[in-house]
Amino acid sequence: MKVGIIQQHNTADIADNRRRIQEKIRRLAADGAQLIVNQELHDSLYFCQTENPDNFDIADGIVSKANKSYAVLAHELGVVIVVSVFERRAAGLYHNTALVIDSDGSLAGIYRKMHIPDDPAYYEKFYFTPGDLGFKPIDTSLGRLGVLVCWDQWYPEAARLMALAGAELLIYPTAIGWESTDTDDEKCRQREAWMTVQRGHAVANGLPVITVNRVGYEPDVSGATGGIQFWGSSFVAGPQGELLFQAPDSKEAEAVVDIDMARSEQVRRWWPFLRDRRIDAYPPILNRFNDEEEQ
Repeated sequence: MKVGIIQQHNTADIADNRRRIQEKIRRLAADGAQLIVNQELHDSLYFCQTENPDNFDIADGIVSKANKSYAVLAHELGVVIVVSVFERRAAGLYHNTALVIDSDGSLAGIYRKMHIPDDPAYYEKFYFTPGDLGFKPIDTSLGRLGVLVCWDQWYPEAARLMALAGAELLIYPTAIGWESTDTDDEKCRQREAWMTVQRGHAVANGLPVITVNRVGYEPDVSGATGGIQFWGSSFVAGPQGELLFQAPDSKEAEAVVDIDMARSEQVRRWWPFLRDRRIDAYPPILNRFNDEEEQ
């Protein structure tokens, strides 16, 4: 499968962000991409740096003019596109949602972000209700895609459940970066941990992982923090965690990466982790924490 990734530096001009994304989709399709993955909340700035009720005006329904434009493009080019949107489900009910648009322009399925962070500069709990669709892969003309979103990438349970449901790829639209007060050593540790945990998901599940992050500096308009320098570094890893592609950390990037989908089957034969799982011993994983009195 040929996978196209779009790592972009966004501005406050939503129309221009969309225009640039669609130009890149066209170029990637012309270069042979069959599946094109965008970064998290790719049409706008990362507005979650502040808690501002006016930012809810950015949200839209799943059926919207903008999302239709991506569907039209998918149909025209014959590609599958992963789109990340700020979903307005109802008044006062919003989600961080990924749409998977199939190559005929139809909506193959949606995933609502399950794990919602609440940290300085990442005040997502103010905006997003946790997803209620579970960890279910989305069937497309290219195969079964395990789509998750950003903060989900730190949780091995999410990756495992997608794999157990038959996902053939793990896909993570992402928005993550450095805060200006972090030391250079801390910045390095954070980014390396981010890559390591996801490459671990690839290894543990015998599946390729596609992670697409935004890049560039976005200010905190409240002044409470120094803003976020999104670290880019979008990457594709194979089923043994091997890096097939890595984007730079300081500039935009687009690329087509060739993934050998048959390799997952072979890797799982060598390393039969699913065979050897001790599912009889795992019930405690459903506890928040296994205190002694819970034993």
